[in-house]
Amino acid sequence: MSEIKKVVLAYSGGLDTSIILKWLEDQYHCEIVTFTADIGQGEEVEPARQKAQQMGVKEIYIEDLREEFVKDYVFPMFRANTIYEGEYLLGTSIARPLIAKRLVEIANQTGADAISHGATGKGNDQVRFELGAYALKPEVKIIAPWRIWDLTSREKLMQYAEQHQIPIEMKRGTKSPYSMDANLLHISYEGDILEDPWSFPEEDMWRWSVSPQRAPDTETEIELTYQQGDIVAINGEQMTPATVLTYLNKVAGENGIGRLDLVENRYVGMKSRGCYETPGGTIMLKAHRAIESLTLDREVAHLKDELMPRYASLIYNGYWWSPERKLLQTMIDESQKYVNGFVRVKLYKGNVIIAGRKSTTDSLFDTSIATFEDDAGAYNQFDAEGFIKLNALRMRIAARVGRK
Repeated sequence: MSEIKKVVLAYSGGLDTSIILKWLEDQYHCEIVTFTADIGQGEEVEPARQKAQQMGVKEIYIEDLREEFVKDYVFPMFRANTIYEGEYLLGTSIARPLIAKRLVEIANQTGADAISHGATGKGNDQVRFELGAYALKPEVKIIAPWRIWDLTSREKLMQYAEQHQIPIEMKRGTKSPYSMDANLLHISYEGDILEDPWSFPEEDMWRWSVSPQRAPDTETEIELTYQQGDIVAINGEQMTPATVLTYLNKVAGENGIGRLDLVENRYVGMKSRGCYETPGGTIMLKAHRAIESLTLDREVAHLKDELMPRYASLIYNGYWWSPERKLLQTMIDESQKYVNGFVRVKLYKGNVIIAGRKSTTDSLFDTSIATFEDDAGAYNQFDAEGFIKLNALRMRIAARVGRK
């Protein structure tokens, strides 16, 4: 690492990355390029420019990646109905490959020798950032300060900031006790009382949703339009991917939808407890399965469900840019060719209720066959006898020889 002359730093402008910026300069005597991404975290990113300029940074990248994030990462993931360990909608995980890609692209553009991030040595994000970077730039050098420096406590960080006159915004009386990560898909909370799995989250922790108990007493109804597995309009109004998710977050949050309290298995080996708000994503998952129920062949749908946990683990563990994830994505996207139509959803006190689904051109639901009324010969019920006997054959043979 001694020959490093320029580093691209994933920079938020907060305490940790501001200290990392100065620390990199001191340790490597190198030039720093900062990269700040707006992926819908709900905070202004422009102040990061001023902070970086105050610290002498000459090359500053601040980019609005919200549309790319939803179109190329969130939507493809939801085509697979992806959930990790039965509950988690992967809000943090899916943002990391995009940031890793831009770090590498900026390094290539600026001639940087290395990239750096502020993820800790205990978490999943270090794995996600670095696996992505190595997949896209095999010889890239990566500096992860939390794994190598001696600034191991908040007190030491503040002392370092004071010693080096690093501008830190102090928010008295409004500081959250939680470690939070937000983007357009979700917001996560860890730390403080959440480190005890027996503790119930405080109500004032939640930022994006009201509690179901305080949600309106009247239901909200919306209609989603799907084209090849993606939502393209809401209530008949065409929308971009980021606009779709922004709208769904708002209406779902207002109805107490999207809260999750989870103990999950991190890739690095430990269990961790986190709370998540994914309002829009909760609607997207249920509505997508509703339109697929009409338009997907049975065996295709079942195969997707069998492969989904593997696909979810690949995203959670940081393998978005792996050949196996790309292969699965090709199959998933092919399955969405006929996932077109409309889903009507009712939102009520934390619940997402499917109120209707239709596909005028691609539905495999045939009323003339499925009906309990006279089907006019569309289905010969006598055929079921041979079907049942053939499927029972192996069990009948086993019973004859006395197997239980």
